[in-house]
Amino acid sequence: MWKQFLFEASIVAVQTVTLFGLCATIGISGADRRAKANSVRPLGLDLYQPEPAGNPATPDKVQLGQRLFRERLLSRDRSIACVDCHQPKRAFADGRAKAVGVYGRQGPRSVPTLINRAWGESFFWDGRTSTLEEQVVLPIQAETEMDLTLDEAVLRLRQKRRYRNAFAAVFDREPNPDDLAQALAAYVRTILAGDSPYDRYLFGKPDALSARELAGLRLFQGEANCSVCHSGPMFSDERFHNTGIAWQDGKYLDEGRAFVTEQQQDRGKFKTPTLREVARTGPYMHDGSLATLEDVVNFYANGDRKNPYLDSALRPLTLTDDDKDALAAFLRSLTGRVIEGP
Repeated sequence: MWKQFLFEASIVAVQTVTLFGLCATIGISGADRRAKANSVRPLGLDLYQPEPAGNPATPDKVQLGQRLFRERLLSRDRSIACVDCHQPKRAFADGRAKAVGVYGRQGPRSVPTLINRAWGESFFWDGRTSTLEEQVVLPIQAETEMDLTLDEAVLRLRQKRRYRNAFAAVFDREPNPDDLAQALAAYVRTILAGDSPYDRYLFGKPDALSARELAGLRLFQGEANCSVCHSGPMFSDERFHNTGIAWQDGKYLDEGRAFVTEQQQDRGKFKTPTLREVARTGPYMHDGSLATLEDVVNFYANGDRKNPYLDSALRPLTLTDDDKDALAAFLRSLTGRVIEGP
């Protein structure tokens, strides 16, 4: 009975945070972000969406960003666009273990989903940028992705009348790197996911989750300890953790967060990914090494990737096969509705 009380109390707490959009829970600063209500937002997301004061969204700006997101001339060989790695049908991931760029070049990590990044506090697996305006132009420049300098990208845009006219209409000037970043970021902030069976259960429909999914939710918030990192409406604490996934044969195959901070304690740490739409964003982990949700559950249940900086919250779990099936079923219940655009 006591465990059931705690479980129900945690559900009420999540409802309260989600319904009232407490800014403190997502670190919104009044100095550099503007919160706005959005009545068409999918169920389950925070009621207020952060937006930088220096880049307010307008329908025309978002529409331009959406067009640029699908524009292949922004890659060296004109073969790929942002949308090729962030595919709407895959919840804005790509279904590959590692990213593939121009000329078939393979990147070192998997493609993270772009859903709900309006609430993001840092970007990329290692958190190398703190704003979407910084993030959206780095893939254009990356050698293993689109491999084009921003000067070259802007020159190509200026050579197209449709883009000269569009930038003039939105920004009152010709294409330039800053406005390219602002348009893309404004669009990415419109990519939202929610209204899943879990959300409908949370908001008063007790039959939205099956008995197995509900058992998985109890494990997620209880014995399995998943909600320690996968918390809040985004199912991510936006922090960095060493789960042991990068540790093999006595060494780190990827330095993770330490690539940015150069701090030993950050070796093998990666940003907690959102679990929304997780059934559509596999394979999993920063290296795409786990093919299925069952593989992910087994990985955490085993807890056998001990290394010098393993997160203290991780430990082997005594889960039965039924428990593991229930957890995977709950994760699939986080699949809902994805929207984008102006």
